[in-house]
Amino acid sequence: MNSDITEDILAQMGITLPPEESPRDEKEILDALRRMPTLEGLSENDVKGILPLSKIKRFKAGDEVIQEGQFDNWIFFILSGRFGISKKGEPIGELKEYGDIFGEMCIVDGSPRSASIEALEDSACLAMDASYLDRLEGQARIYFQYILYHVFSRILVNRLRKMNEDLIKTRDENGALKEELRQLKARR
Repeated sequence: MNSDITEDILAQMGITLPPEESPRDEKEILDALRRMPTLEGLSENDVKGILPLSKIKRFKAGDEVIQEGQFDNWIFFILSGRFGISKKGEPIGELKEYGDIFGEMCIVDGSPRSASIEALEDSACLAMDASYLDRLEGQARIYFQYILYHVFSRILVNRLRKMNEDLIKTRDENGALKEELRQLKARR
């Protein structure tokens, strides 16, 4: 691990990292974190503080990333590719934008995964292990919770705005269809 990037910051916070399961390219991860739209408001130290929780995960087309109903602690930020969302086996959406996030809902409320996510093409994500938070205490735990909840709040606000726009569009389309139906009935 590059000591000038994370070990000093973590040592100041009294954090000891778990052993790494697989090698990580810290420069690649830091670059991805800095460019992530959902992390725009974070300071350089905050971004560096996320590093120990993160690794790049690559998926082949057809790989299941998240299974509905399962429990785990991974949050994913899209770096490249497309991911399908399905609920009870039925497709309900797609994520494909750089920085889109998935997997955060079960971290917020502790519920099982609400949908399945599958790579639709060869794809890559920045994966963040939120279970590490459970092992933190005191200021270190508060610090990392702040970072995650800051990110979550930005994401949820953006999703709520999008849903509001979609709701208004659907309401307008529904109103137009009702009017067309009324006019058709009037002609009879």
